[in-house]
Amino acid sequence: MKVLVTGAGGFLGKGLVSALCARDYALSSLQRGDYAALEALGIEIHKGDIADKQAVLRASRACDVVFHAAAKAGVWGAYQDYYQSNVVGTKNVIAACRENGIRKLVYTSSPSIVFDGEDEDGIDESAPYAGHMLTHYQRTKAEAERLVLAANEDGLASVALRPHLVFGPGDPHLAPRIIARARKGRLRLVGRRKNRVDITYIDNAVAAHLAALDNLLGSASCAGKAYFISNGEPLPMADIVNKILAAAGLPALTKTISPGLAYGLGAIMELAYVLLRSKEEPPLTRFIARQLARAHWYDISAARRELGYQPFVSIEEGMQRLQESLADEKADDKADDRAVA
Repeated sequence: MKVLVTGAGGFLGKGLVSALCARDYALSSLQRGDYAALEALGIEIHKGDIADKQAVLRASRACDVVFHAAAKAGVWGAYQDYYQSNVVGTKNVIAACRENGIRKLVYTSSPSIVFDGEDEDGIDESAPYAGHMLTHYQRTKAEAERLVLAANEDGLASVALRPHLVFGPGDPHLAPRIIARARKGRLRLVGRRKNRVDITYIDNAVAAHLAALDNLLGSASCAGKAYFISNGEPLPMADIVNKILAAAGLPALTKTISPGLAYGLGAIMELAYVLLRSKEEPPLTRFIARQLARAHWYDISAARRELGYQPFVSIEEGMQRLQESLADEKADDKADDRAVA
């Protein structure tokens, strides 16, 4: 069996490629950059943009399965950039599946597509897409998920997974942002409530994708459905932030800001950055303010029951692995500094 992984150079993509190699599948990858780690695996590498249909067609030729993990993430930027990567890219993947006779598609979606700024306490997949979305990422990922689920017909079995806040060694998003802002003194806890939040260790996110593939190869009972994925251990936001800071050897965060003030500051910063035509992400946005202030954890019983998904790395163990990884990075940086000196 031959498998294509889009976004293979990303955090989740690299994890998927490693896990699929361990299964001895033939692999094809599609990513925009050059990655030595992927080349070392000896897989078939295609460099290209997911918005380029011909690139997707070439990368998926002779494949039996596609893991579509490529996406433009973030909370800031031009709508057209998000649309090209997330919507046009997904249309290209679906078209490539049709034209190349690929019968299985596992899509990496996002829980943010149901987040409308209010608390999400243990919601399940019956929750509708958010009526009011604050970011282009949400809007385009929601549209892409709809496309994937609608494509589940005429010989193509498709499923969408919604992993929430994936973390672990190599994470380029969650932990680095929290750590960087804490070091600059720009990090605050929003509100004083014990709003609980789900996160997902990288190995668990990968395991969920493999479980979805196994289901599609078997009964395919998951076809046409979306599933929330997390560690199943919701914790107060303050605890998660401080566990990440502790892993980096930084003191616990105690400074707070009210939800209303945070939201207002986010709106002001967004307006200022638009007027300045800045391509940099504002230090605070309305979406981030809402995410920090609200609960967002999910009922993952459907994934457990239908996919056989079982998170096997706890948050505590995941944080320990993150701490060890950050310590190794720090040691490597010091060694590089000595070499330069």
